Amino acid sequence: MEQNIFIPLLLTLFAGLATGIGSLIAFFAQRTNKRFLSFSLGLSAGVMIYVSFVELFSQSQEILTAALGLKEGMGVTVFFFFLGILLIGIIDRLVPSFENPHEIRSVESMKNPPPQKTKLMRMGVMTALAIGIHNFPEGIATFVAAVESPTLGIAIATAIAIHNIPEGIAVSVPIYYATGDRKKAFKLSLLSGLAEPIGALLAYLVLMPFMSPIVMGCVFAAVAGIMVFISLDELLPAAREYGEHHISIYGLVAGMAIMAISLILLA
Repeated sequence: MEQNIFIPLLLTLFAGLATGIGSLIAFFAQRTNKRFLSFSLGLSAGVMIYVSFVELFSQSQEILTAALGLKEGMGVTVFFFFLGILLIGIIDRLVPSFENPHEIRSVESMKNPPPQKTKLMRMGVMTALAIGIHNFPEGIATFVAAVESPTLGIAIATAIAIHNIPEGIAVSVPIYYATGDRKKAFKLSLLSGLAEPIGALLAYLVLMPFMSPIVMGCVFAAVAGIMVFISLDELLPAAREYGEHHISIYGLVAGMAIMAISLILLA
């Protein structure tokens, strides 16, 4: 990680602030383009799953087997892969289910306010907080991928940015109805996305003093686990919530194909 961290941090900031795009869509779009969102979320999952297994996991295994030997290196790779899954799984479990940040809300709901508004502000703030907690390891994943390869970082940052758009809607809708203030709803959605660059910066500060090939290999494996969990637990279920199951699968395959072709061309 001794190289310039400006580009990785910039990519992580871009991914996080995509929650603001979700807010703008909620405020100004006339209707929810469910087919587009379903395809886009599937595409993000395809990019992240392919990169996790083909690039990060295999690179981790290569680094660790070279340093520790075949059997031990493979064992450590698998251990940290599932440790990454465990980490993001624990974070996911700590978020109250009734305030789940990945609950789908549509643009149309902006035009049909709920009859009961007393708890909406709390729900919106809690959703923003929950998304911030979720975005923290996503920021680490984006940053580490970008440090390894700017091209890889751009792909992951774009995938996570797409993933963050529905989350921006999820924050904005309840806060807007509770306050009637679009600016406040927009600001809170942006703030929830800032957890990603903060996570990236913290990862840099914490890992930098201990960085070595073995540590880097462990981080790659853990990040692969985090991204696989995000794809299977958040992206694909969210894509299906929009009611376009087959389109989300087409997006998944397209995302994998795009990453495969990109990696071949840039090899």
